[in-house]
Amino acid sequence: MPTTPNDPASPVAAAPASRLSRVRHETRRRLLEVKDKLTLSASYLRLTLTGDLSGFISLGFDDHIKLFLRSADGQAVMRDFTPRRYDAVANELDIDFALHEAGPASDWARSASLGSPIEIGGPRGSMVIEDSFDWYVLAGDETALPAIARRLGELRRGVPTAVVALVDGPADEIELPTRTDLHLTWVHRRAGQSVESVSRDLPRFAGEGFVWIAGEAAMAKAVRRVFVDERHQPSGLIKAAGYWQQGSIGVYQVIEDEGAAPEL
Repeated sequence: MPTTPNDPASPVAAAPASRLSRVRHETRRRLLEVKDKLTLSASYLRLTLTGDLSGFISLGFDDHIKLFLRSADGQAVMRDFTPRRYDAVANELDIDFALHEAGPASDWARSASLGSPIEIGGPRGSMVIEDSFDWYVLAGDETALPAIARRLGELRRGVPTAVVALVDGPADEIELPTRTDLHLTWVHRRAGQSVESVSRDLPRFAGEGFVWIAGEAAMAKAVRRVFVDERHQPSGLIKAAGYWQQGSIGVYQVIEDEGAAPEL
């Protein structure tokens, strides 16, 4: 289903009927090029890509595609990114980059100009979480923001939703358009704040909800423990992932636990 930028009323794609469903996709590499470049905050950049997008499918808000890049020494590397927005009519795919001081993805995004080529692959699968829960919690760091933003744009009007988002400071915050009843807490790393501590004090919503957590692996594990051990959220109604790991390169880790969903 086509979408438009910053349109919280438009989902990226219709979800299957079940509340939680895993969908596999046929994957292929696609050669794209940069169509537009937009600064979202002091450390966030959006690139709009176009090109060979025929048949592209992304059903889950936290899907990930591979970007095929070159490191500073010329080595081929791959990095995972969330398809932030796909518009089949305009033949556009938005990818948001949390910019680091150095790294092949950040370096490429900073230097990319209109027409710069990039090869992508995937997504190879989606975990579709239907918007039928009574409430949602979305928690993570900069790397999770594209998925958080996309999910906020998909959720139905008025559903209670708590977001805990970790960034370096106020200048790194981005706009998060949504129709939900949003309880948003920005957590600032430079001020010594943590997602784990803020999660303990979140309001408790009535009914059955779903918790989604992503970001640095140790952080994601700690936050998940808060929800399972302290807030007594059923483990089968939590999805947690380490999008990266301190001291490691190119790590994606599903935070395993009883009832947790396998990686797609």
